[in-house]
Amino acid sequence: MSFAANFPLFCIVLALLCAVVSGVLRWRAAAILTEVMAAAVAVMSAFVLALALRTGQSTSYPMGHFPHPWGNELRFGILEPLVSGVFSLVLLCCVVGGRKALNRDTEPEKRNLYFSMVDLIQASLLALVYTNDLFTGYVFIEICTIAACGILMIRQLGRTTLASVRYMIFSLLGSGLFILGIVYLYSITGHLLMPELKQSVGELWQSGQYRTPLRTAIALITLGLCIKSGLFPFHFWMPDTYGYSTPCSAGILSGLVSKGYIFLLIKIIFDVFGTEVFYASGMQTVLYVFGVAGMVFGSISAMRENDIFRMIAYSSAAQIGYIYMGIGLSPRLGIVAALFHTLTHALTKPALFLSASRLSEVSGGSKRFKDLQGSAHKNHAAGAAFAVGSLSMIGLPLTMGFIAKYLFALAAFREERFLIPTLLALAISTVLNTFYFARTLIRVYNTRDLGAVKPVGLGSQKRFAAAGALLAGLNIFFGVIAQPLIDLLTRGVALLAG
Repeated sequence: MSFAANFPLFCIVLALLCAVVSGVLRWRAAAILTEVMAAAVAVMSAFVLALALRTGQSTSYPMGHFPHPWGNELRFGILEPLVSGVFSLVLLCCVVGGRKALNRDTEPEKRNLYFSMVDLIQASLLALVYTNDLFTGYVFIEICTIAACGILMIRQLGRTTLASVRYMIFSLLGSGLFILGIVYLYSITGHLLMPELKQSVGELWQSGQYRTPLRTAIALITLGLCIKSGLFPFHFWMPDTYGYSTPCSAGILSGLVSKGYIFLLIKIIFDVFGTEVFYASGMQTVLYVFGVAGMVFGSISAMRENDIFRMIAYSSAAQIGYIYMGIGLSPRLGIVAALFHTLTHALTKPALFLSASRLSEVSGGSKRFKDLQGSAHKNHAAGAAFAVGSLSMIGLPLTMGFIAKYLFALAAFREERFLIPTLLALAISTVLNTFYFARTLIRVYNTRDLGAVKPVGLGSQKRFAAAGALLAGLNIFFGVIAQPLIDLLTRGVALLAG
């Protein structure tokens, strides 16, 4: 076994160790440790991806001394290190770019605990990406939920406490349904490792046995992860959760945590149920319908907002709908489109939240549109990052958002029964996205009654400028040169399908 095959375990253990150490360090040292850890995970993920590309096959990494099929396992192909690498870069950008707002919003004696929670979220996301065992996935789902509430409540406002309670209620509901689904599957198959589960589920489905319990398990697990990731109509925790948290937390929660649950669901579809069983169960139609509904109703809610953070939060609900629509379209190109949009959203939403915070800062701290007049001229870096993110969410050419919508349309043409509703949903959602993001861009770039202003220089916001430039640059880069990433995702899905 290549030494790089150990890196998935090293990444998880490193993040867990950093979570422990950060709790006893001063906050500045804890922040540096988190940044170094995220960068190290990104580098190790690149080595794992290179190994997967070289071997062209999936690799299982046994945990402990118990042999297969009783022990726990990690598993990686092409998708896992690719996703973990992007997640790590985004987390690094959130921590680096959101440092100033974090210092403003939190008490100094609690900041080291904040970075401890961020490290736990990193460890949890890595475990969700690499796990080959359902119960291990459940354990880290719970760790991620608790840590996510921690980085939300660190900003001690009445609204953040209320948002944390609401977020916890929805998360626990999702976790409860997920563990019930695992119990159903275990009672039927006697397995928790994904390869054995897939074999048992396929055999039972083909024989016609336990069809109803299998459908029940599929529904419970899928619904649990849908609730936790914010699929319509379970998205009502998003506006307060993202809107009142510190920008670093908003970026992590919107760009990474919800995407970790979605990626775990995609793994379960392929490695536990098998695409034949899942798409024969009818659950994909449910995901498609609610995904399309989320695209439209999330955008309508965003249009009605006068608060820029809440507008971006409702936009997240719409973008989650895109991803689930893609999952419902087809097990190949639809999933590729969903994964591409997952990465698009992971890069875009943190950039929007971080830059919106800077625009608010130069507007007297207000998040209301009427007070953001001309704010992009007061902070050119924030205006540019927000513009790139907005154009990507609209789906303009030269951005990842355009490529994602193109892939969704292409998948719809190959699934003729979904062609008309998909194209209509894409058209309506794009028009709505254009309305509220273009309105925001016009507002922040409008110079009427602005007078002479002295913009914030790059020297005073080097960290934010670097983070915003990386997020926006990757968005444009993969919007212009998208084919290599699409090829990686296509190969990764094929490898996941086995």
